Amino acid sequence: MRRAAFLLLGLLVTSAAAQRTVNIGLGYNPDVQFTPFYVADKLGYFRAEGLKVQYQHGYVSQLLPLVLQGKLDFVVGDPEDAIFARNQGADVRYVMTMYQKNPVTVFSLSPLAGPAALKGRTVGIPGPFGSSYHAIQALLDSANLKEERDVRLASIGFTQVDAVRAGRVDAAVGYANNDVLQLARTSGRRVYTLDIEGAYPMVGVGLIASGRSLTGDLARKVVRASQRGLKFTVADPSRAFRLAQPVFGASGTLDVLKASTPLMSGPYTQANGLGAMNPSAWTKAVAALVRQGKLPAGAKATDYYSNAFISRTLK
Repeated sequence: MRRAAFLLLGLLVTSAAAQRTVNIGLGYNPDVQFTPFYVADKLGYFRAEGLKVQYQHGYVSQLLPLVLQGKLDFVVGDPEDAIFARNQGADVRYVMTMYQKNPVTVFSLSPLAGPAALKGRTVGIPGPFGSSYHAIQALLDSANLKEERDVRLASIGFTQVDAVRAGRVDAAVGYANNDVLQLARTSGRRVYTLDIEGAYPMVGVGLIASGRSLTGDLARKVVRASQRGLKFTVADPSRAFRLAQPVFGASGTLDVLKASTPLMSGPYTQANGLGAMNPSAWTKAVAALVRQGKLPAGAKATDYYSNAFISRTLK
């Protein structure tokens, strides 16, 4: 009996020792948008890969330096975070996307017939940074509109919904799966949007890996566990929401998650796996950043992202 107990204890110790801790930074605060990652932990997808996951929340600008210092293995951020960091010499690469389509949109309580409708108007933006800023610049460029000359971009922080509702700006740049829903819910009015995909077909937020995490099989394991979290969330957003809600609490709503899941899959993922990225879309988006002067003329999309760690078939 005692020998059996010692054997069991030995197995438990060996099992615990075999687990590798992986540290992943999740941007901002605990949020419903990170449901696939919370689900992957709750349902043991990381554990099945021999990993113990630890999440750390904070702004990406604070978390990315921790990746470079080796204190985090991965961070969840915008593709632009990886692009500009790598362009400045940082050893990082974007390896899996949550959103096949960038949720960024231009929204207003007045009709928007197209980008040209923004001429002479004031558009609120969080600030001159992030995917929303690069997206609106690409949209204006596609319509031959110039900032200040044709359209005023007003930095209003993350108050887009209130600013549009109160009429302080004519339109704002925000997220179709969040800001647009909030404005419709709080104003009781129809919300008009402009799709930016044609001008800036960049993917949305996803996994950024440090160079050292790309050696060996760590990245493949983390990506596979995260893909399984995506698969579960897309298949059953209501159950995924219930599993993840203890983490983000009352700050997230089910309608946001249900509006997000259609953005997680598409024709490209059917053939290449959830989280995989369309090379054509990346090439066009990087070209837009080159035209904006944000990247050198010789920049190639494949310098910044990789589909090499994506599993095409998931259990």
